[in-house]
Amino acid sequence: MTTDSYALHSDDHAHDTASHGSLKSYLIGFGLSVVLTAIPFWLVMTGVLDDKQVTALIVLVFAAVQIVVHMVYFLHMNTRSENGWTMMALIFTVIMVVIALTGSLWVMHHLNTNMMPMHDMSQMP
Repeated sequence: MTTDSYALHSDDHAHDTASHGSLKSYLIGFGLSVVLTAIPFWLVMTGVLDDKQVTALIVLVFAAVQIVVHMVYFLHMNTRSENGWTMMALIFTVIMVVIALTGSLWVMHHLNTNMMPMHDMSQMP
């Protein structure tokens, strides 16, 4: 191995280690994950909010925030890593998930709306 190839090889490793998190960042991510899990769990189990739709909306917001926390603190996704390719992969994934969820909800809604009406079994002789 020549000196030039050794220098090039060692530079590659220096860039790879920069994207890994420290113990402090992992502990911050873990703490945030625990809090972002415990609060919705407490809301659902105690029933503090009387409106179930508001509770469901709050749980969904906490879930979205927790996804971001996991991506930043555990997956180390940012705009600088891998020349932005991880961010492009994230954007593509989010678009595909939104298309799949929207399509599924649309199909389920129309199936529910267009199904034959159910007969009331209590009025049968």
